[in-house]
Amino acid sequence: MSAELSRNPELRRILEDLQTGGATLDETLQRLRLFQVAEIGGFARLDTNRDVRRGVPEVVYASRKSVADLEAIVRRFLDERGYVLITRLEPAGADALRSVLGGATVSYRPDARILAAYTPAYRPQEERGCVGLLTAGTSDIPVAEEAALVITHMGCRVERGYDTGVAGLHRLVEPLTRMLEAGAAVLVVVAGMEGALPSVVAGLVDVPVIGVPTSTGYGLGGDGTAALYAMLQSCSPGLVTVNIDNGVGAGAAAALIARGAATGK
Repeated sequence: MSAELSRNPELRRILEDLQTGGATLDETLQRLRLFQVAEIGGFARLDTNRDVRRGVPEVVYASRKSVADLEAIVRRFLDERGYVLITRLEPAGADALRSVLGGATVSYRPDARILAAYTPAYRPQEERGCVGLLTAGTSDIPVAEEAALVITHMGCRVERGYDTGVAGLHRLVEPLTRMLEAGAAVLVVVAGMEGALPSVVAGLVDVPVIGVPTSTGYGLGGDGTAALYAMLQSCSPGLVTVNIDNGVGAGAAAALIARGAATGK
């Protein structure tokens, strides 16, 4: 702690305020959450208290990380928080992690390339709020499930409705009705190709809609840019858009909205 104090004058001030009576213990603990960092071997600085500070868990992005580095990160998260969430993890990496995490429960979806691991002591958050999750096509499901991973671990229920795109718009009626009747406070709509579905949904509902463009399509714009531009240029008020294939960002924003609506905060 003394080395950390010498590097961080703000941390020293926080502790001095506690010592002199300038802050209560609860106030000090709240301020200290900003400084919780778990360092691993000089290559990672984990924000292990992000869920406590912001209500949003840190999600490990696996792409371009070695299995050894991932294993070290995963073990630290399990030690510190009792769970870890990983995205963009290929099946070989998931198999390697599963083989070394004997004491943890590991869940992996190869289509979405997402993994969640928990210790026996882990307890999920109390359910607060509901998010509706729609996709235009089956090819958009992996990105949608990335969003669902974050939403559920933030304590919100997910109502799913997949393959409801504008090529057969009548398919949208049942899942959209079900989501609104279930009390969804926000809808996440995932679409590739021309990215039309989020605009359609935003024109029908009285809750916020988060559009997620995906890299699904043919030729020019098939990398997701056509869907991204369409959502950004939407004339349906109430639609906001995240970046291409950004299920994590959409899930985090949606869960914050849903939890706020459920708790009045």
